[in-house]
Amino acid sequence: MQRVTVLGSTGSIGVSSLKVIRSLPERFSICGLACNSNLKLLSEQISEFMPAVVAVGDRSACDSSLFRELKSLYKNIEFLEGDSGIRELAGRPCDITVSAIVGSAGLVPSIAALDSCKRLALANKETLVMAGDIFIKMAADRGVELIPVDSEHSAVFSLIHNLEQDEIERIILTASGGSLRDYPVAELDNVTPEIALKHPTWSMGSKITIDSATMMNKGLEVIEAHHLFGLDYDRISVIIHPESVVHSMVETVDGAVYAHMGVTDMVFPIMGALTWPEKTRNSFGRLDLAKAGSLNFRAHDNEKYPALDMCYAAGRKGGNVPVVLNAANEIAVYAFLDRKSGYMDIVRTVEKTMARVAYIANPGIEEIFESHREAVDTALSLIREKKI
Repeated sequence: MQRVTVLGSTGSIGVSSLKVIRSLPERFSICGLACNSNLKLLSEQISEFMPAVVAVGDRSACDSSLFRELKSLYKNIEFLEGDSGIRELAGRPCDITVSAIVGSAGLVPSIAALDSCKRLALANKETLVMAGDIFIKMAADRGVELIPVDSEHSAVFSLIHNLEQDEIERIILTASGGSLRDYPVAELDNVTPEIALKHPTWSMGSKITIDSATMMNKGLEVIEAHHLFGLDYDRISVIIHPESVVHSMVETVDGAVYAHMGVTDMVFPIMGALTWPEKTRNSFGRLDLAKAGSLNFRAHDNEKYPALDMCYAAGRKGGNVPVVLNAANEIAVYAFLDRKSGYMDIVRTVEKTMARVAYIANPGIEEIFESHREAVDTALSLIREKKI
C-alpha cells in the first residue's frame, strides 16, 4: 500500500487524483490533503479518505466556523493552517506526493516534498518554470522520481522512456488553441471573461483556462519540457490540434513521428504518474477512433498568440526571466478575470513587466522569490495606474 499526499486536493487535478486513488483502494491510501479555501469539498474528501493530516492555506477559511467544526468532528486528524501548514504537510513522509497547487504558490510545497517523498507527481508547471535547473538537481540529489502529470508531458514521458537523447529529433506539444482559436484577431480586444472561459475541450480551473486561451499555458509547458527532458528550445515544437486526441508527439532522427493518443480526461496522466511504470487496467473509458473521426493539425497564429513566442524568448534567455514572466501573467490573468483590465492587456502587462525587472543570469532560490515579488508589484502597479 502506497501512501499519497495530495497538495491542491480540491482543484481539478486534485479531484481527478482522488478519483484514481478511489478506483485503486488496494494500492493507494491518502495520508495528507491540502487545499486553499474550499472547505465544503475538503470536508467530503476528509470523510471519505480519512487522512492523518490536513492543511488549509487560506487564513480566512481557517478562521471560519466550518473549519472549527471539522477540527471538532475529526479529533484524530491533525489540522495545519496557512502557507506554513501546507509547507509542513508537504514535508511529511509519504510514498507519493501529487503537487497540484495552482501557480507560483506551488513552488515552496514542491521543494518541501522533495525531502519527504519517493515520487513527486508534478502537476504544478510553475515549479519548473520558476526554478527548473535548481529543482531538477534537487530531485536528482535526493533520488526522488519526478513524473509529470500535464497530459502533454505525460505523453512525452511515455514516448521517450526507451529512447536515447541522440535518437530524438524533437518533441511536439499539442495545443487545443483554447476558447479563442477561431475568434477573429481584430475582435480580441472585446473578449470578456465569459467568452474566454468557454474552453472547447478540457474542463479546468479559471486561471489555466485563460492561459489556454492566450496559449501562455503552452508556452509555460515549453519551458517545463525543456527542464524535464533536457532538450534545447529549438527541439520543442507546438502545434494546434483542436480535437485534443493526440496529447503530444515525438519525432525521431529517422523521420518517424510517434503520437500518444487517448481520451481527454486528466485521470489518465494522473494514473500514469501514480502507477508508473505499470499499465493499469481501468474503467475510465477508451478512445474510439472511429467516433473521434478526423484529426486536424495546424500551425499557431503568432498574431493571435504572442504569449507563446514570449515564452520561448524567456526560456532561451533563462535566469530570472521566466520567473518574471510567470508572476506578471498570474497578476494579469486575475486582473482580467476581475474585470480590472482587458484580455489583450494580459500579454501587454507581461511584456512591460519583463522590461522593468532587472535580469539575473543565475538566480538562487531567494533571488527567484525576490524576482517574483518584484514582478508582482510591478504588474500590479501597471494595472492600477493603467499604464498598459
